[in-house]
Amino acid sequence: MHVLITGGAGYIGSLLTGKLLYDGHRVTIVDKLMFGGDALLAYMNHPNFQFRYADLTETRVTPFIGDADAVVHLPAIVGFPACQSVGRGVAWRYNVEVTQEVFADAEAAGVKRFVFASTYSNYGIAETDDMVTEKSALRPQSLYAETKIASEEFLLEQAQTSHCVPVLLRFATLFGISPRTRFDLIVNQFVLEALTQRKLIIYQRGYARSFVHVYDITRAIEMVLEASQDVVGGEIFNVGSEDGNYTKDQIVALVQKHIPSVEVQYKDLSFGGDMRDIRVSFEKIRTMLGFTPTISVEDGVIEVRDAIQTGLVGNPLADRHRNARFIVQ
Repeated sequence: MHVLITGGAGYIGSLLTGKLLYDGHRVTIVDKLMFGGDALLAYMNHPNFQFRYADLTETRVTPFIGDADAVVHLPAIVGFPACQSVGRGVAWRYNVEVTQEVFADAEAAGVKRFVFASTYSNYGIAETDDMVTEKSALRPQSLYAETKIASEEFLLEQAQTSHCVPVLLRFATLFGISPRTRFDLIVNQFVLEALTQRKLIIYQRGYARSFVHVYDITRAIEMVLEASQDVVGGEIFNVGSEDGNYTKDQIVALVQKHIPSVEVQYKDLSFGGDMRDIRVSFEKIRTMLGFTPTISVEDGVIEVRDAIQTGLVGNPLADRHRNARFIVQ
């Protein structure tokens, strides 16, 4: 199939592009290259790859759709700090209005499927110890989650009448290496700080989160693209595995296991923002699509450690300030 990926030069998109090309699909990337295009250079001479430069806050995606069968929509201002930094108006423009416009253009062009990258941040803090499912109440704790929920509500409403079928994927917290690796994510960040500073400062140590490797995210997206419309149309899927439910203490223990002599300091500090303390159920995607992650959190710690130590990733310290502001998923 021909897949158009908006925001395809980012953390997920740059890895997803390679997977789709390897599996025989055509890929068109539309991206404004805020972080450059190095992550896409390896694909430039592939006969099934094309890149189109565009800022979708200023330009509609219509000229780039062509004969695309599906759109994977990834760009966003990601996370509590970035959304707070730019303010509600800008965050809403990027995360909600652009989603609405890209979907409208896809539908008008006859695209059959629209895959939307959402987040389990939408669940916020669970009221009980029960695992949250796709039917659980949403309790957003941040502007970021509010924008994702607003986009979800729009797409679910469109699913009632549109021939372009939306599918919503609520990703667990990502980790791992991609052509454009992020280091503002807990596992990757902890490994980086353990290696470069030999010290970790931990807040909210008992809080539980869910984690999934970025490569497994690309597998889930491809499964959704290839699945029958009757199975995935208008559906919401949590993407991850119950094996990926960890507290921060457990993540720290894995980092210490594979990076010896790391000092850990705990600080009892509460702060506003993207608060999450939940355990997530991934039974739906496992049952309906047969999806189970292939890379464990411990394997991810080792992978990130080795990539930094061997120089396979660029200078992550130099990139951290950029990554903390505007992130393309």
